[in-house]
Formats: sequence, structure tokens, C-alpha cells
Amino acid sequence: MSDNNNKITQANHAHSFPRRDFLKYSAAAATVAGAFSMGLPFGAFAQDPTPKPGGVLRLGLAGGSTTDSRDPGSWSDTFTFVGFSAVYNTLSEIAVDGTAIPELAQSWESSPDARVWIFKLRQGVTFHNGKSLSSEDVVASIQHHLGEKSTSAAKTVLGDVANVSAQGPDSVVFELHSGNADFAYVVADYHLVIMPSKDGVPDWQSAVGTGGYRLKDFEPGVRMTLERSPDYWKPGRAHFASAELIAIADGAARVNALVTGQVDVINKVDLKTVALLKRNPNLVIEETKGAQHYTFPMLTDSPVFQNNDVRLAMKHAINRETLLASVLYGYGLVGNDHPIQPGSRFINSALEQRSYDPDKARFHLKQAGMDSLKVRLQASDAAYTGAVDASVLFKEQARAAGIDIDVVREPADGFFSNVWMKQPFTTSFWYSSLTADRMFSIGYAKGAAWNETHWDNPRFNQLLNAARGEMNEPLRREMYNEMQALCRDDGGAIVPLFASSVAARSKRVNHGGQTAPYGELDGLRVIERWWQA
Repeated sequence: MSDNNNKITQANHAHSFPRRDFLKYSAAAATVAGAFSMGLPFGAFAQDPTPKPGGVLRLGLAGGSTTDSRDPGSWSDTFTFVGFSAVYNTLSEIAVDGTAIPELAQSWESSPDARVWIFKLRQGVTFHNGKSLSSEDVVASIQHHLGEKSTSAAKTVLGDVANVSAQGPDSVVFELHSGNADFAYVVADYHLVIMPSKDGVPDWQSAVGTGGYRLKDFEPGVRMTLERSPDYWKPGRAHFASAELIAIADGAARVNALVTGQVDVINKVDLKTVALLKRNPNLVIEETKGAQHYTFPMLTDSPVFQNNDVRLAMKHAINRETLLASVLYGYGLVGNDHPIQPGSRFINSALEQRSYDPDKARFHLKQAGMDSLKVRLQASDAAYTGAVDASVLFKEQARAAGIDIDVVREPADGFFSNVWMKQPFTTSFWYSSLTADRMFSIGYAKGAAWNETHWDNPRFNQLLNAARGEMNEPLRREMYNEMQALCRDDGGAIVPLFASSVAARSKRVNHGGQTAPYGELDGLRVIERWWQA
């Protein structure tokens, strides 16, 4: 199933090619250079800031898997996020400035303690099948992710919801166990799409939404095709006549598809190729700074990583600066073993930055009663382009601390369903969250569906619940500061890098002057927000 030796990657590192030389040997770079020199296939495409209707948007995306489903609770990567975000709407939308604005809800209000939230629904909205949007649809859609038997990735996001009910045909009431000052952001989660319901059960199988596009065809792990809904309720959006999403796992193949005109937009650009892509006057690089972070999650309930001293040894055995230069080519920032991105309003700027220190790593191994350690790291570029290379560099760095990392290259297809959160040590990535509560709730809280390290820290969980509803911002900041320290010093996730999201587009397509400063591909709304040039 996996290439245990990863011989090509290891050989490249063993020969220590300079960057300029490595590019010559990169398949992706060769593809770009060839297409550029041949003048393929673009003419001069003028950039017009005025949206134009019509045309086909073709996306070549990493992240598609044969295990993908129409069930919104199962969506786990870019392909489904981007595709279904064009089919459905949520109660609120995250605008390009990072604020929560009304979408299917035209307004909302909360009680003074933020425990009760009332969302007033927009009038005149219909689903693709002609059914009018009602409060019952919203209730059923939200309840799809709740309940003891739910396996939804959004279950933890909604974990504070005690009850959701209809208040007449056009209002929905959320009652929370405790206050949540950020709840308007919560309901914008890309899993919490609103589906039509019948007898209290949402219909997710038919993929009928209220969005700008109707699902025409969906072949998991291969492609998705969409056609514009002629009666879309949102003005100034959904300009393309149709869209096609093509799953392209290999980074070189994505670049090739772009430069040869097979697709108009690609995500997760191999950073080794960015300089060459920039030389093509008919391509544009789209960088979203701090949009995501990369992790090496260690399962804290596995025998090898139960001891926190072992986890600390691993955290000191990685050279973050080298990874930043070698894997991200400077397109990012070093991480500090917690998920709150630099620039966040709740970043703990006083927390000492962890650095590469093999001696300290050896000290923690001795504290754990070990002279050396051997672990297996199951890595895949499904996590991010360069994840396998990063893992090999980590292996080399950890050797100085007496840690032997066996890097096992896993296939991209099925990685997040078959390996991630199931094996003790893997590669992973996260979109940076607009709120600290959301990031902590979905990835670090006890029992969270995406708690990728199975971490359970009672003090952290206590603080998470307390901070969520705290209306005193200085006190809330103090709580989040401590939670970041707990993640750093006790958590199971090594967070070495905050990476820019780097995509590329043909000048065949255009967008407004500002794109979303979070996630990738304009906050995953590329199909709705962009247009043909």
C-alpha cells in the first residue's frame, strides 16, 4: 500500500541539490518551463474588473477522493468544500474582510449572555427543486449533525447547541448550553449547509441546495460538474454558466493542466514551480498568507506517544526554519505547536517560540526512560504539497536527537479516511480558523470529530467552555493564551509551519480586487465569486 523507502525523495535530499538545480530535475518545473518556452497555449487575456456572465470555470484540485460523499457531515477536503459551497448556502457567510455577514439568514440577535440566538430567514429563497426555504429545513439540516449516532465532522462545531427549533416559518432559535460570542461564525461552517427537508429529515442524497449552481454530475475522486441555477437569489454572484471540478492529486499534473489550458485554476501549487509560473504573463499566482497550518499529529492514546516527554522530544527534534525555507520556499511562517495563526486577535505573542534543540529532545527522551526512539511516520502529499519532503527532512533532523523516523509514503486517495487519525503518527493540514473557539473546538476538544491527536486535557476543556461565552475580552484573551500554552507544552500536534495558500489561475478568469484572507480559493467561494475575463 505504501512506499516504505520513498527512494526518489531520499535520493534528492542525499545529493543536496541547490534549489536552482533541483528545479531542473523537478517534473513539475520541467512541465512549466516547457510550456512557457513553447508559448502554450495562451493569447493575451485582458483583465476586466467588471463581472461577465457565462463561460465555463475548470478547476484542477487536490483533495478529491473516491471516499467522498454527498453527505455534508463527511466533507473533509478542498474538493468537496469548494464544489458543494457552490451548490448550497449557510445561514451566515464569511465576507472577504473576515466578518460574518447574513446569507440565508437576513439577520440575527442574541441574548445578553449569548446563550440564545435567533436567526431571521431571508424571504423568497427557493431550493433547486422549487421548494421554498423554511425554518423546518434549517432545523433538520442542523440536526443532521447532532445526536449520539452522528458521525458528522461538524458535530463538535455544534457541540454547545442544546436545542434548535423553528419559531414560525421564518425564524430559527438556537439554545446553547453556554454562551458563545462567536456563534454567527459557527453557522457559517462549510458543513452546515441548508438542505430541503421532509418530515424532519434533510435530503442530502439529491444534493439539492439554494446555491448558485446545481449539481449535474458527481464522480467521487474524479470530477464534479455544476450548472448555474437560473433563479439564484443572490445578486452579483454566480457568473459562470457552468463549472467543472477535476480531481488531480499529483502536483506536477495540476501545473501541467494549467499551463496547457486544460483547466483555469489550480490549488496547492508546488512551491518549487512558483518562480517559473510567475514568468508566464498569462498566469497569476494567488497567495493567501497564513491561510493554513501544517501538522504532524501524534495520537496521545497510542503506546508510543502516551508519555508527554516523548511528545516534547519530537517537538524539539524538528527544525522549523529549515522546513520554512526548504518546503515552503518562504511562503509562510514558523509555527509554535498550537493552531492560532499569527495576526489573530487572540494570538499569545508572549509565548516563547520553540526552536530546534536536539539536546533538549534527548533530555526529554531520558525523562521518559529512553536513550533513543524509533517511530513510523505515515506521510502523504494529500495533506499538502511537499508533506513527504517535509517528513524526510524531519527524519534527517531528528536523527541528531537519537530519534529514528521511518517515513512511509501513503497514497493520496483515501489518506484522510484510512490513515489520518487512525495511525499513531501522520501528516495533516488545517485551514486557519477565523475564531480561536472554532479551531480549538473542532481539532483539540475532548471527543471532537477531528481531534487528530485524541488529546484530552481537562484544564484545556474547562477553559474552552469558559472562554466560549466570556463577554469580557481581556479575560477571554487570558484564557486563550493559557490554552495555546497547553497545546504547545502538552498537546499531541507538532505545528511547525503556517503556510500561505498558493493557487494559480489563468487570466481567462478574474475576480474582484480583494479575495478572502483565509482558507484557499477565495474562502472556498471561487465558483460563486469569480468570473470569466
